[in-house]
Amino acid sequence: MTVSFHSVVVDTYDLPSLARFWCQVLDWKVLFEADDEIVIGADKSALPGICFVSVPERKARKNRLHIDLAPDDQAAEVERIIGLGARRADIGQQAEVSWVVLEDPEGNEFCVLSPKNSLID
Repeated sequence: MTVSFHSVVVDTYDLPSLARFWCQVLDWKVLFEADDEIVIGADKSALPGICFVSVPERKARKNRLHIDLAPDDQAAEVERIIGLGARRADIGQQAEVSWVVLEDPEGNEFCVLSPKNSLID
């Protein structure tokens, strides 16, 4: 059996706003849009993508799953993403960690890592 990572699904209270925030962060585009769902990606054939689905409630607690971003310049990318509407988050991380925890406009935590060359460095 063959399987591939297709997409991450994110529940959202403000569907258009959150999808467009992540399009700006990742330099992706909206690939599909309906009243209750928006799919974004680099291209319709480039996996994985992110599917945002509308829910009536706002986020209530810390994510159990989050996105890690690996930029060339961590400090510059953190400032750029904050300028798009993210904010710094304290989830109990130690001061000496090599990543920065941010929250998107709906409070979903994600990390901006130090530059990476592979999945294990």
